[in-house]
Amino acid sequence: MTGSAPLAGGPSRSGDLSLSFATWDHDRVMALHDGRVTVPGITLKSVIAPTSDLFPRAVGSADHDITEMSISSYVLQVSRGEGAYVALPAFVSRAFRHAGFFARVGAGITSPADFAGRAIGVPEYQMTAALWMRGILGDEYGVAASDIRWRTGALDAGVRRERLELSLPDGMVVEPIADGETLQDLLLDGRIDGLLAPKPPQAFLDGDPALIRMFPDFESDERAYHTKTGFFPIMHLIGVRKTLCEEHPWLPRALYDGLVAARDLALARLRDVWLGNSNRLSLPWLGASMERTVATMGAEYWRYGYRANAAELDAVCRYSVSQFLSDRAVSPRALFHPSVLDT
Repeated sequence: MTGSAPLAGGPSRSGDLSLSFATWDHDRVMALHDGRVTVPGITLKSVIAPTSDLFPRAVGSADHDITEMSISSYVLQVSRGEGAYVALPAFVSRAFRHAGFFARVGAGITSPADFAGRAIGVPEYQMTAALWMRGILGDEYGVAASDIRWRTGALDAGVRRERLELSLPDGMVVEPIADGETLQDLLLDGRIDGLLAPKPPQAFLDGDPALIRMFPDFESDERAYHTKTGFFPIMHLIGVRKTLCEEHPWLPRALYDGLVAARDLALARLRDVWLGNSNRLSLPWLGASMERTVATMGAEYWRYGYRANAAELDAVCRYSVSQFLSDRAVSPRALFHPSVLDT
């Protein structure tokens, strides 16, 4: 719903809960931040911040009442019986990941299968992008996580560390680089042979010929991957403080319905821009991309809800165990508040 029209459920406005709502500025959530969508019984205090700030807080100090979370770190916490939040199946970030495989020219890597036995960099071993890329390595190329010597740290600038402590088996090598070093530096000077990166390293963007993408036509490879698996990799979901859900059992479903309404507004806006004739977004081939997306994935390509994503959630939980992140196998149903499992 648009404007100030509330969604169904929850107490009256006079009894509103005042709750912090913290996400990055995805178009799927902005209608909740700016008030175009309201949730009855709740006044949302908008917090817009990058996930590099939100994710450590979500697994640590738990500052916010409602927050965007990494699904990989969340599954790890659920397996350990930890965490301040319970999730809603509103997948506010999804991304294909074939574009993130990089190698150094001269390293003898011509296929992702050649990553086996190599030293490979990744900013955080537990990050969701890496979870999916290792899943692709395992499912499509037969390369297990334990077949690789992992180096972790900043991609091309700054300092980065694991946000949760890992519990790895003997013989599994996940070694942080030194502060002041970057994975890009190690790749260029030959100390590692490849990268799993959430974005292209700066040297690649600058045209350094020493770095190559393993999937140069990654869009075609990602469309083929979706056709084969049905997956549009889930990156982030929304968590609600457990104590709030215990005190207000109507809250998770009311929030979920608001997140769906906000997503629907964003997708309707994108469709209007696509079918308009004024290039309102600064992308010359937006229309071509939209047509390919719908042809490959269907009109309902950004799915929320547990049942519509059950197979993909099962893959996430499977990858978490096989990659030695989860302490035990986690059922996908155990990730979500019971009131939203029928969505």
